[in-house]
Amino acid sequence: MSNKSGALSPQAVAIVVSGCVIVLVSFGMRSSYGVFLPDMSESMGWGREVLALSLAIQNLMWGVAQPFAGALAERYGAGKVLVASALLYCAGLYLSAQGYSELVTHMSAGFFVGIATAGTGFGVILSMVGRAVPAGKRSFWLGVVTAAGSGGQLFVVPIAAEMLNYFDWSSTLTIFAFLVLIIIPAAWFLRGSVEESGDDVQSSTFGRTMKEASRHSGFLLLTSGFFVCGFHVAFIGVHFPAYVKDLGFSVQLGAIALSVVGGANIIGSLLSGYLGGIYSKKYLLSFLYLSRAATFTIFLVTPPSVTSIMIFSVVIGLLWLSTVPLTSGLVAQIFGPRYMGTLFGVVFFSHQVGSFLGVWLGGRFRDLYGSYDIIWWSGVVLGVVAAILHWPIKEEAFDWSKSNGKAEQG
Repeated sequence: MSNKSGALSPQAVAIVVSGCVIVLVSFGMRSSYGVFLPDMSESMGWGREVLALSLAIQNLMWGVAQPFAGALAERYGAGKVLVASALLYCAGLYLSAQGYSELVTHMSAGFFVGIATAGTGFGVILSMVGRAVPAGKRSFWLGVVTAAGSGGQLFVVPIAAEMLNYFDWSSTLTIFAFLVLIIIPAAWFLRGSVEESGDDVQSSTFGRTMKEASRHSGFLLLTSGFFVCGFHVAFIGVHFPAYVKDLGFSVQLGAIALSVVGGANIIGSLLSGYLGGIYSKKYLLSFLYLSRAATFTIFLVTPPSVTSIMIFSVVIGLLWLSTVPLTSGLVAQIFGPRYMGTLFGVVFFSHQVGSFLGVWLGGRFRDLYGSYDIIWWSGVVLGVVAAILHWPIKEEAFDWSKSNGKAEQG
C-alpha cells in the first residue's frame, strides 16, 4: 500500500486517517470517566472504590477481549469488528449514565465499554496501520496513530469537564454515548481482512505463531514490562482529577492536567515513533520506564502547587503512551505483521491486568487510608523493574525457517 519511496498510497492514507479518528473518539470517551468519578460517586452515595472497580473491570475486559478482537479483525475484517464494538460502546456509555445500581455500572462501564474499547482500540487499529505502511516507516506511523489516541484525551476530557458546568454527569455521559457512533462511518475504510489486504503473509500458521511467541523470552519480557505501563497510565487517567482535588485544588484543574498529559503525549508518541525507527526500541523503552519512576518521585517529594501539577502533567505526558509504538513495533519487528493484531493483543492483556490493579487498588487504598501514596510509590518501584526487564530483549527478527517448532530464545 505504499510505493518504493516510502510514501503512502491513497488507500494507506485513508487507513491511517480513519484509524486516527477512531482511536481519538474511543480513547477520548473512556478517558473522560475520571472527570465523572467524584460527582458520580457522591451523587450515588458510593465511595470511590465502586466506580474505580467498574473502571478496573473495564481495563481488564479490554485486555481479555483484545486478542480475540485482533483475531476476529484478521479473520473477518476490522470494519465488522469496529461497527459491532461502536454499538456496544454506545450501549455501555448510555447504561452507565443512568446510574441504576452498582451491578449495572460494573456491567456497563466495566464489561461493555471494556470489550468495546478492545474492538476500537490499538490492537485492531495498529495492526491495520502496521500492514498498510512500509516496514521502514512503521514505527513512525504507529506513533502517529498513538498520538491521535492522546488527542482524544486532550480534547474530550476538558470538554467533559466544561459540560459539567451546564449538565449533570448523567446527561453528559448520555450525550457521549451517541457521539461514539462516529466510529461507524470511519470503519468503512478499514473493512478488509488480512487475506484481502494484499499484505505479505509469512509462512507460519496462527497456532505456530502463538506457540513460538509463548516460548520466546523476548516476547515474555515485553509482555511482563507492558504490565507496568498499564498500571501507571490507568491509575493516573482515572484517579488524577480526584487526587488533585485531595490536594486542595479543583477537579477542573485535574481535568485540565489530564488534557495537558494528552497534549504532551502527542509530541511524545510522535517522537518515540520516530526514534524507534532509528534507535533500539528496547533501550528506548527502558529509558521511558526509568524516566517515569524518576518523574513520580520528584512529583511526590515536591510541595503541591498548580505549577508542580502542570510540570508533572507535561513530563508524564511525554512518557505516557510513548511505549505503545515501540512495544507494538517490536512485536511486528520480531514476529512480522501477519498476526500483529493477535500477538499485540496478548501483550496488551498484560497491560490491562496492570490497568485493573492500578485503577482498583487506587480506589481501594484511597478509601482505606485516605491517601493514594501507596500506589504512587508502587508505581516508582514498578517503573524501575520494567526498565530492567526490557534491557535483555533481543530485537532480531525471528527465523521461522530455522525454528523447527522450537522458538529461539530472545
